Amino acid sequence: MSQSATIYQLAARRLGFGGLALITAAALVGMWYTPHNPLHLDIAHRLLPPSGNYWFGTDQFGRDVFSRVLTGAAVSLRVSLATVTFATVIGVLLGAVAGYFRGWVDRVIGVFLDAFLALPGILLALVLIALVGTGEVGVVLALGVAYAPSIARVVRASVLSIREQPYVEAARLFGHPHWYIVSRHIVPNIVGPLTVLVTNYYAQALLAESLLSFLGLGVPPPYPSWGGILAEGQAYLSDAPWLSMFPGLAIVFSLLCVNLAGDALRDRFDPRGMAGR
Repeated sequence: MSQSATIYQLAARRLGFGGLALITAAALVGMWYTPHNPLHLDIAHRLLPPSGNYWFGTDQFGRDVFSRVLTGAAVSLRVSLATVTFATVIGVLLGAVAGYFRGWVDRVIGVFLDAFLALPGILLALVLIALVGTGEVGVVLALGVAYAPSIARVVRASVLSIREQPYVEAARLFGHPHWYIVSRHIVPNIVGPLTVLVTNYYAQALLAESLLSFLGLGVPPPYPSWGGILAEGQAYLSDAPWLSMFPGLAIVFSLLCVNLAGDALRDRFDPRGMAGR
């Protein structure tokens, strides 16, 4: 590996993890403090451009855009994290059971997974939201169910290879119960590839949550989320472009950092990549 490539990877890694730390810190701050009340209406100060008092300007109702973007960070990241956590728990459970027991258990679970995978993730999420309703809980359930089958497929493939390893056979000969073997000897050995996969789906969940909020199916107004703020500003693109520019930049920067962090994790857990170093 050339020195320039190494320097690029190091810089990308620092940007990815540093950016994620910055976004997380902003989200935590936004949960407890904002320069202005993100829900306060002040028509006398509507559509003001960015200034020292209003860093990102104000919207059509006079609300501080910076405060709303800061609060929206907490909402968007919280929904994305809850979505990935829910999808990972369901996916690991189904994939581990199908891969370990195989036979008819694998076939039954495979039928359900194929049925869900037959529809695109975002389309399946829209159908589920229509059933469970909008809001944070609805988005988490819909996106979690949409992403879980893909995670389960990857986990199943990993478990199928790990279950044939000598240490797993030894655990069976010692008479350990199935739940102990799966939780103690199999699941810990899929943490590497699972971490990379979860990072990828975290970026997808962040983008999907923004899209659903943009369509009015996510967090209901007036509570801010990045997609919702972006949707509110589209009618003022010519007169007040900052309404859409700043939440759009927040989404792009977050996705960039998550993808860079995911690439770094992939290099870390990829045996072939480590062997070549």
